[in-house]
Order: sequence, then C-alpha cells, then structure tokens
Amino acid sequence: MDGYLTTHVLDTARGVPAEGLRIELYAHRYGGREMIAEAVTNADGRTDGPILPKGAFAVGEYELVFHAGDYLRASGQAGIAPLFLDLVPIRFGISDAGAHYHVPLLLSPYGYSTYRGS
Repeated sequence: MDGYLTTHVLDTARGVPAEGLRIELYAHRYGGREMIAEAVTNADGRTDGPILPKGAFAVGEYELVFHAGDYLRASGQAGIAPLFLDLVPIRFGISDAGAHYHVPLLLSPYGYSTYRGS
C-alpha cells in the first residue's frame, strides 16, 4: 500500500490559492463515519503533506469536508447570511491502494467544482 491522498483548493473568484481553509477527512465504514484527519491549507492552497499519507491509505469510501464558509467570511466574500455555500462535502471511493488520489476543489462564493486530479 504505497498510495496517498492529497487535495488543493483554488479560489476561482479571486484567482488565488485558498489559504487558511480547514479540511476534515472522514472514513465511511461499518455504517458510520469517522474523522481520521484534519488540516488547514497553506499559502499554496494545499495541505503541508498528504491528508491521508502512505501507511494510513486503504481501499474504502471517504469524505472530504471543506469549511468553505469560514474561508469565504475571512476573505470578505461571504455576502449576506445565510451563505450559499458553507460546508462542501465531497464523498468518493478509493479502489486502488497503491495509487495517488488527488481531490482538488475549485471554489467561489456561489459554486464549486472537483475532479480526480493527478
């Protein structure tokens, strides 16, 4: 099992990396959800290391929860409450324990996009 999981958040409204955005990682197993990691994005919009590193990486269902609302408030983009986007969950599966999975988030106050990156 040499695989690992990374993420990257870009603020598409401002055209910059989303620095200071909190991310939680959950594993879905046995009918429940367990938080297994938490990180904050750096100046490049990335976590300082893999959010799920080699050794902890396993086949299964996972969920990244991006605290977009807190980031949008801090960057002055929140607008009038309630926010259109607050928590952005992305649930995905890992089927290859030896692969690098990259799940980026392209974020603006009124929309987001994701894909399996490289």
